[in-house]
This record gives sequence, C-alpha cells and structure tokens, in this order.
Amino acid sequence: MTLRMPSKNPAAFHQAPEATSPAQKLPGHGDLPRVDERLVQVETREEMIGGRRVLAAPAAPPHGDAHCQVDGEALFHVRPGYVASTDMLTRTDDGSDFATDTSIRKEGNDPATGARYLEEVVFEVVHKQPLRDLIDRAERLTARGIRRMFAIFVQRRVVAEWSPAERAFRPLPIDAEIEDACLIRPLPVRALLDRAEGRNAVARVLLDEKNPVLAEAQQEAFRSGLAEGYRKAIERLCQALQIELTGERRAALARLDTAALEEIAARVAAERRWPS
Repeated sequence: MTLRMPSKNPAAFHQAPEATSPAQKLPGHGDLPRVDERLVQVETREEMIGGRRVLAAPAAPPHGDAHCQVDGEALFHVRPGYVASTDMLTRTDDGSDFATDTSIRKEGNDPATGARYLEEVVFEVVHKQPLRDLIDRAERLTARGIRRMFAIFVQRRVVAEWSPAERAFRPLPIDAEIEDACLIRPLPVRALLDRAEGRNAVARVLLDEKNPVLAEAQQEAFRSGLAEGYRKAIERLCQALQIELTGERRAALARLDTAALEEIAARVAAERRWPS
C-alpha cells in the first residue's frame, strides 16, 4: 500500500482522518478492564481491535528483520527496574486486546490493580500493515495511558512518534535520539534502522554500565599496550647503550608481564647493562 504525506500538514508523516476516532469512544479510565484480562486466546495469532477479531500475520524478512533490530535495542537500553517485552498482549479497552511489536514497562505488578504495569513506551514495525489499523492501535494505546508510541516504517526507513494532540505520526530526524525515563541512555534513531549503528549503540550502553566482560577486555588491552610500551622502551635503551638484544633476550621479553618489564627497564637504565 502507498502511504502518502498529508497535503495540509506535510510535517505529519501519517495523520488520522477527521472522522471521530474509536479512541474517542473509549470509556473513562476507571471503567477500563485490567491490562491482562484477555479477549483472545494467548499464544495464538488472535487479536481484537474495537470488537473486530483479526489474525496477526507472520512477518516477511523486512518486517521480521526490523522487529529483531528493535527488540535488541530495547533490551539493552532499558533501565534497571524496567523490562522489555515482545508481542505482549494488552487489553486497551472493553473491545480491544492486541499486542505491540516491542514494549517497555516497569517490572512487577501495579499495586493499584494487581496486574502487571501498563507499558510506558511501545514500538511498532510497519511494513505492509493498513494505515487505518496502525492509527486505530495508536489511538487506543494512548487512550489507555501508554505514554509514547514509535513506528518504524521499514520501506521508507523512517522512525516516527505518534502525536495524540495532532493525531499524526511525526517523523524524527535520522540523527535524533530518543530520550526517556525508562532508557538507560538516549536511543539513537539511526540504531533502529541500521544494524551496524545498532551494535555501536549497544556497545555504548555496555560501556556505560561497566559490563564486567568489557571492563576486563579493556583492562587486558591496557595491560597489553603498557607491556608493549615497556618492550619498546627496553629496545631503545639497549640500542642507546649498545647492549646486545639477542634472540633469547627478545623471547624472554615477550613472555614477561608489565611489572617484570618495568623492573627490567629500570635495571637496564640504572646498571647500563643487561640484568643478570
């Protein structure tokens, strides 16, 4: 399906029609069912939107690839105390029970309801889905109380955020970052579209968190670099002092750690000969 830019507001990527939306007909917050009360059978392809039963179709490669990319970024960017989820059903209103591609919510259950916490941020990957369904979902999700919804338009390679006030998806600049209280650091928009940039973004998160595996690798790299520096310093000292650096001595230097190399360098400089 071809998705056109609205003529009256070119900055809005996809805009809802002027007709009364389903979200405007939703009951008040106090009348809403629990988010985990089901209208459809779990672990099936069933969803319910405004009383209309639909089947969620399996993804083609462009959609599935993009979905996996978004899941990975959400998983690593989520702040402690929050959890990322994939294809999780949410009861948005009396007649709707459907899943978003990727969502972020607080861990545990909401003491006010006894149910899991409502999602705060959701992502939808859009490939060939009907625009009317995407808008319907967006309005029902935000009417339920979900703070932010992002759509990744695979064919256009655009990330947009839903604006409830404008009833439109607003495209984000490719160099922008998504900042939110549930994220440990800003999520680059480019990381949702580009695999290499996605890996870079994950690496930055792991470095910020002082991931023990990466921290050890950094220390090892530092130690290796420092040891190599001492080896080169010893070679220069030997050359300046006309001390023969035999193959046996070079082999010994290659086996020594940083502390031993530091001691060798100090002794060569002080004694002006190869340590015995």
